[in-house]
Amino acid sequence: MLQLSGAGKRFGPRLLFENADWLITPTEKAALVGANGAGKSTLMKVLCGMESLDYGTMQRMKGMTIGYLPQDGLTLSGRTVFKECLTVFDELRAMEREFETVAHALAELDPASAEYAVAANKFSHLEGRLRHHDVYALDAQVGGVLTGLGFAKEDWTRRTEEFSGGWQMRIALAKLLLEKPDLLLLDEPTNHLDLETRNWLENYLSTWPSGYILISHDRYFLDVTVNKIIEIWNKVLHFYHGNYEKYVQQKAERRAQLESAYRNQREHMKHLEAFISRFRYQATKAKQVQSRIKELEKIERIEIPLEEPAPHFTFPQPPSSGRTVAEVAGLSMRYGEKRVLENVSFTIERGDRIALVGVNGAGKSTLIRLLSGQERPTAGTLKLGHNVVAEYFAQDQYKVLDPAARMLDDIGRAAPKVAEKDLRSLLGCFLFSGDDVFKPLGVLSGGERNRYALARILVSPANFLLLDEPTNHLDLRAKDVLLEAIGNFNGTVIFVSHDRYFIDGLGQKVLEVERNLEDPSRGSRVNVYPGNYEDYLWRKEGGAQVLAEATTAAEPGVEIVSATATEAAGPGTTGKTRRMNPIRLRQMQERLAAVEAEIPRVETSLAEAEQALGVYISAEETQRLSEELNALREQQASLNSEWEELSMQLEEQGASS
Repeated sequence: MLQLSGAGKRFGPRLLFENADWLITPTEKAALVGANGAGKSTLMKVLCGMESLDYGTMQRMKGMTIGYLPQDGLTLSGRTVFKECLTVFDELRAMEREFETVAHALAELDPASAEYAVAANKFSHLEGRLRHHDVYALDAQVGGVLTGLGFAKEDWTRRTEEFSGGWQMRIALAKLLLEKPDLLLLDEPTNHLDLETRNWLENYLSTWPSGYILISHDRYFLDVTVNKIIEIWNKVLHFYHGNYEKYVQQKAERRAQLESAYRNQREHMKHLEAFISRFRYQATKAKQVQSRIKELEKIERIEIPLEEPAPHFTFPQPPSSGRTVAEVAGLSMRYGEKRVLENVSFTIERGDRIALVGVNGAGKSTLIRLLSGQERPTAGTLKLGHNVVAEYFAQDQYKVLDPAARMLDDIGRAAPKVAEKDLRSLLGCFLFSGDDVFKPLGVLSGGERNRYALARILVSPANFLLLDEPTNHLDLRAKDVLLEAIGNFNGTVIFVSHDRYFIDGLGQKVLEVERNLEDPSRGSRVNVYPGNYEDYLWRKEGGAQVLAEATTAAEPGVEIVSATATEAAGPGTTGKTRRMNPIRLRQMQERLAAVEAEIPRVETSLAEAEQALGVYISAEETQRLSEELNALREQQASLNSEWEELSMQLEEQGASS
């Protein structure tokens, strides 16, 4: 469908990538990954025709349509949201009008005339095309996509210019999804989406009829939407088959193989150089010496590109708080006549890692501001425990920074006991390197200042962290730093995030802020779910019964959602084995199938290596085959062990594939 051959691109004097060969098929489901500045967005613009190549060629199938969603910058105006989305069907609407004109002409023409035959053929052709595009359900298609992307029905008739930048990008995404181009290019499509909308987009893309290429810093989103990863690394495109998780595994394996080949080559070269040095001046060995000199010259040296070390950062541990960090009882919040939260009660214990979830507008940010003391409730009580010191990170945290202060000086004042090299290392994790650390904070963009504000909190945290969208504007590396740091933190954390991987890796409890659907005029309530986000989804989908009777009279505004031991184990079990999370169960079944397919291949390779070892060619070849044989035996043992473990666990669940 689209092919790059020997492609290369520069950004000013800097080479982004070169010698890129990539055949994009009609059903491509791929993701572009790489460090910030590697050229991912530039390559996207090349594919959609917005930028040209500096080297090589790009060939595109005739008549191919491409839809491109940039990271930001799109603004729409002049129509309502619904009518703006309908503009993607202008050609179909024109075809529909032409169809109606032909239908009227047929009613007036003589069936025996030549004109009637021509009109009838045109009528049949137009009817087929309209039916193919389901033209009579266009309004329903628009409504379905707008609802999935979080637009309430009352928003459909609002004008597009009334919406903020993030919602403008949602409208642009809706238009692309409705347009259904042959190749869809999405650059950070989840940046402006909440968790529920991301889940909807994942499901929508699972049935996408053509190809798409994504750029995203959301690992979970990539895991469930793509089957190929293209990494721009060291100015070269590297291809990996599978989702993001498999890419990480394959990259580590490739690196290990490259390092092994490098060591073997260095050892071989060392032996050649030793022989040459030893016998260089012996006339009887002159022929052998010259042979080895030529062999040494012909060896194509293996180079191991420098790999940026994985960053690590550890929180300075704060003083311990009391066992109960916060008690909320009968809390309500309203702004004028608008009720946001209604009669909410729950308790936060020391060491809790709580994910705050709910649809946009339900009241998540309001609740976290109340817990931080930024706002006061209109009713009820909120009491912090003994020695609790709260630290609040807002979505617009950058607004409280001193714009005149230099970055390194400002963070140094916040953490006087942390060495400057450690501060610079942390700033580097958050994409501030080199002379960036000497910039005044006022010259940074809003996203850059938010990243810095988060780094600043990490160097001197309180014992109760309240983080509202901390993963916004962070790449995968910075998210890993944040996840590891909070994981090793001995304080209490409550956070709002739309990143599934981050929530699953950190959250041990879920607080759901749920709108009151029975009476929308009333405020949201809060439900407490044990476990991580996957467990929360499982329970929401009916994996465990909601025990409303567990609500105590002392906590009337909270619903405790849990399961008894037998319910958690699932039907048909004794309660000793907990029923496995469905997502994890499916992953294990898929892995078992992959292992079962891999074992025969390894056994065949093992037999071939054993047979080859029986024929002597050279000492070097014998050594290589011996190493290969040992590696295959280790792989066979590992696969057999993994197969036995997976089979046993799945058998216990009664779901062995």
